[in-house]
Amino acid sequence: MNMKISSPLRKGIIYTLLMVTGAMILTGCSITQGASKEETDVEQQTYTEITQKEAKEMMDSKEELVILDVRTEEEYLEGHIENAILLPVDEISNRAGEILPDKDKKILVYCRSGRRSKLASEELVKLGYTNVYEFGGIIDWKYEIVN
Repeated sequence: MNMKISSPLRKGIIYTLLMVTGAMILTGCSITQGASKEETDVEQQTYTEITQKEAKEMMDSKEELVILDVRTEEEYLEGHIENAILLPVDEISNRAGEILPDKDKKILVYCRSGRRSKLASEELVKLGYTNVYEFGGIIDWKYEIVN
């Protein structure tokens, strides 16, 4: 049995198949996007980049905050910002809860040049810290440091 499908009918079938396929793709995308609002919210959480001047003003305000140095111990001992707490970037995932128990406390993060402080800030946010401010590296710090 050899069935011939007319050209308009063939176009209709192809059109219908394309519409059904498109609808399935769109439905799949919307389910994926809406499936986990919690995941989306976590992805939107971020840290705030501030200038060193803004960081210094926050430190001078006597507001309760943590100054977090994420360099190595050797770098920290060579000189650091007064009252800074040392937590090397590679120890954050294992020790942040011990060193920084209050996840809502304001945390000012710095390193030597700004690269590790960005990585550390991202990691802190992933761990649930909500008030993270990154201000770059101590090599650009125009204010006092202590040994």
